[in-house]
Amino acid sequence: SEGSLRTVLNPFSQCSGQGGFNPTKPYQKPVKQPVKQSPYEPQQIKQTFEKPLTWSYPEDPTPEVAIDVPFVPVYPVAAASVAAECRESTVHVEVKKDMFGIGQIINNPDLTLGNCGAVAEDTAAQVLIFEAELQNCLSSLAMTEDSLIYTFTMNYVPQALGGSPVVRTNQAAVIVECHYPRYHNVSSLALDPQWIPFSAVKMAEEFLYFTLKLMTDNWQYERPSYQYFLGDTINFEAVVKQYFHVPLRIYVDSCVATLAPDVSSNPRYAFIDNYGCLLDARLTGSDSKFMLRSADNKLQFQLEAFRFQNVDTGLLYITCHLKARAASSIIDSEHRACSWNNGWHEASKIDSVCGSCETIGLPPPASQKGKWIGGASPAQQGRKIRDVSQSEGMLITIHCLKHLKLKSTYFYIIVDVMIPPS
Repeated sequence: SEGSLRTVLNPFSQCSGQGGFNPTKPYQKPVKQPVKQSPYEPQQIKQTFEKPLTWSYPEDPTPEVAIDVPFVPVYPVAAASVAAECRESTVHVEVKKDMFGIGQIINNPDLTLGNCGAVAEDTAAQVLIFEAELQNCLSSLAMTEDSLIYTFTMNYVPQALGGSPVVRTNQAAVIVECHYPRYHNVSSLALDPQWIPFSAVKMAEEFLYFTLKLMTDNWQYERPSYQYFLGDTINFEAVVKQYFHVPLRIYVDSCVATLAPDVSSNPRYAFIDNYGCLLDARLTGSDSKFMLRSADNKLQFQLEAFRFQNVDTGLLYITCHLKARAASSIIDSEHRACSWNNGWHEASKIDSVCGSCETIGLPPPASQKGKWIGGASPAQQGRKIRDVSQSEGMLITIHCLKHLKLKSTYFYIIVDVMIPPS
């Protein structure tokens, strides 16, 4: 055991010799020496420039020079895509489906002739075909001295493509007119002879041309303006041109003013009635009258402008019935032109035929503003003085639509009434 102890203690003896440890002395804790700290140096340091600054604002960019491009805009050219053929009682119209010539094919339901759709389609030629009676498909009829004109409107209203809200073409309207001569000879002969047949001569003798015109104040010219104010006097001149016919005398049997083309509609005002009795002066006390005849085939009369009470519409229809009779025939109670001025007076001074104008049921005569002056013109009378600033003025525009017949005719006179702003 001693040898073992010795073995254990030997290291102590070595430590004592090496490290100064002496087991005989008490253990003393080593004293920790204070550490001397160096002064704090900040991490950020002042930077100095080794060279002077050379930066400056950059130069403005130089604009690019515009280049002249050789460009010419291409404008669409109107395409000849509609063709019409006027037949005896129908009109035949063909329309290319590429209606605008831009490669856009139209849809069939988008194109109508008035309110009529296409009756056929040429799929090989891409053409729609329309056919209609002259009086159908919302056509309108107009007449000139020599022609009857039937007018149709080809309407194109494109619908949105598919389910999108876009279209590739614009709306369009094409007017189609068919002109037909008003007069022609019909003969059963196989060939038209070079000589004039008796039937043609006879027909020429029977031609009667009726006209009803609005005249200027001096009765020298047809009035270029159709506008009147309340208080103005409207001058009418009825003429029959007989050419090879025997001399004729013209009469105005009746004239009726209505709000519609139907002469039997209400309200209505018959200011000439009972075979040529001008009742306006008798009923209202106006200066309306027939002028003294200057020729048998001409009859002039005056009418003071008027309107219907409590009616705001701006349209009046005046329908006049004219007739002609041989000038050699006598003037009687069915062929006359009578005016009222404190009694009835006839335009040819045959006043005795006017007795039946005073029929039973007429109210007492209205007080008349003037005297019957026979053939004196308004220029000789002097025009009425009227202040255009007065609110009672009403603008009246008259258009004449003439329907000519042999021996008698009806004239439809459209009167547009417009109240000027106060």
